[in-house]
Amino acid sequence: MYTMSNDEIAWSRRVAIMGGTFDPIHYAHLLIAEDVRQRFQLPRVLFMPSGNPPHKREYEVSPAEDRYIMAVLATADNPRFAVSRLEIERSGPSYTIDTIRQLKAKMGPGTQVLFVTGADAVLDIVTWHEPDAILDEATLVAVPRPGFDLNELDETLGQERASKVTVIDAPLAEISSTMIRERVREGRSIRYLTPRPVIDYINKRGLYRSRVEARETMEEATS
Repeated sequence: MYTMSNDEIAWSRRVAIMGGTFDPIHYAHLLIAEDVRQRFQLPRVLFMPSGNPPHKREYEVSPAEDRYIMAVLATADNPRFAVSRLEIERSGPSYTIDTIRQLKAKMGPGTQVLFVTGADAVLDIVTWHEPDAILDEATLVAVPRPGFDLNELDETLGQERASKVTVIDAPLAEISSTMIRERVREGRSIRYLTPRPVIDYINKRGLYRSRVEARETMEEATS
């Protein structure tokens, strides 16, 4: 019988969380996740669709189950990627610190969590629930995003907080979920922005269209 060594057990307890609404997930998310996985030599990257995002959004977020299924479809061909239902099944706001603590409790003592997020979110972390606890209990990995300057971390967060953030030079892909939603509403192609199974799911469910258009799309798909 094979028994894992202590080094292998410790290695298996290192995980990166890719958090977000994933509305929808797209190639930039996948590219960043793979880059982080290789850069930090991680056994897995866990995509964590938010259940009830605490921050006010400028649009109505799609149902959690749709966002979860799209994430599963997009990551299915990578054995190092997994999608968690932890946040969408937890009641109340999807606070990052609760997710980190719950995941560490589930994976066991000594678990090392890297929380990967975009520059826009990092620069706004002081508005998050228990920001200092997040910086203490996980390694915050900041990914560049167009229009956001991570050189402003010291000024925005203060030197002590900024010193706990790991900034990486990940590939800068100018793809966003907002762009995809807008293109769908305008009837434009989203090919090469997100995997084909996600596109098929968006079309089947009538996501990102008006309620009337979405209902008509679903009726056509089931007729």
